[in-house]
Amino acid sequence: MFQQFLNELVILRAYSIMDSSRVSTFLISILLIVYGSFRSLNMEQEAREREKEREKSVGLTGIATNSSSAENRVQTLDTMQALCLPLGASVSLLVMFFFFDSMQMLFAICTAIIATVALAFLLLPMCQYIIRPCSDGNKISFGVCGRFTGAELLSFSLALFIVCIWVLTGHWLLMDAMGMGLCVALIAFVRLPSLKVSTLLLTGLLIYDVFWVFFSSYIFNTNVMVKVATRPAENPVGIVARKLHLGGIVKEAPKLSLPGKLVFPSLQNSGHFSMLGLGDIVMPGLLLCFVLRYDAYKKSQLLHLGETGLPPPRHLSKVSYFHCSLIGYFLGLLTATVSAEVFKAAQPALLYLVPFTLLPLLTMAYLKGDLRRMWSEPFIVHSPSKHLEV
Repeated sequence: MFQQFLNELVILRAYSIMDSSRVSTFLISILLIVYGSFRSLNMEQEAREREKEREKSVGLTGIATNSSSAENRVQTLDTMQALCLPLGASVSLLVMFFFFDSMQMLFAICTAIIATVALAFLLLPMCQYIIRPCSDGNKISFGVCGRFTGAELLSFSLALFIVCIWVLTGHWLLMDAMGMGLCVALIAFVRLPSLKVSTLLLTGLLIYDVFWVFFSSYIFNTNVMVKVATRPAENPVGIVARKLHLGGIVKEAPKLSLPGKLVFPSLQNSGHFSMLGLGDIVMPGLLLCFVLRYDAYKKSQLLHLGETGLPPPRHLSKVSYFHCSLIGYFLGLLTATVSAEVFKAAQPALLYLVPFTLLPLLTMAYLKGDLRRMWSEPFIVHSPSKHLEV
């Protein structure tokens, strides 16, 4: 009898873990990291090609031109920024915890503006594919606002339309779309220069996540992280309508759940949903983006070695750093999900994601002899000599 009860309990646990909302969380978070990492890699390669073309044109004409590549908009974190980011996140969390009621309209408006730009970036490749047959790719000038292609205008219009519908309806699916845009944009435009900076950043954020989820309730009598993540904001439309005494609109304006998380409702259990913070996608995603760029760099170095006649190193395996870290992210997310189900409480996802992604990466880099290089200066090009021993 006891064995049968135990078996039924295990089956129920496994069924709850395989809930549609949790499966959606797994799939979408991994797809966002992979897509954002490859967008960043493509941006870097395109910027490098444009730079080579510009150098060739300067060599032929002798006239230097300004480079307007996306590389200029990329933010590379240094050691000090990596150390200060958890502190800045803590200050922001406290500001939203204490002053949310008085600043919620500002939060909602700023979130809508930032999400519009990020969502436009997410939709841009699709718009480029759609508009390619009927567009010559020329940019249209908008004066001081800049010059934009037809695809960029279309993606921005679609993003603005989605955000406006979200403001009017507050639907969770539109909030998730905005959150996905934020994840991809942050992974693509923020870069980690080395494994040292990556380790400092993720370790600091792990401590930040654990403190605010597990220990904040002892100081503030509530879980600050969960409180801020789940607190809805007043709809700006409703606030303006009340000031203008438009009572009919106020009743229809829903409260807005800000896109600082991805929310997936369950198809099996009505009212049940899974929630994953954007930081639990973006921060490990920055590490995976870094290792993907390093894998591409190693591949280009191997091609260069082949051109110089040197044989490639024998210790290289078919499993790349990116594959290793991606598998680690999946296992870490699975462990966090099991822990949340077992303890029936919110878990700091980075407590599981950081060790599962960082430790296998460090071990693999050590075994392959790349740890010292990845730790400090991974992307410095060394011109090999044909007389070097391999």
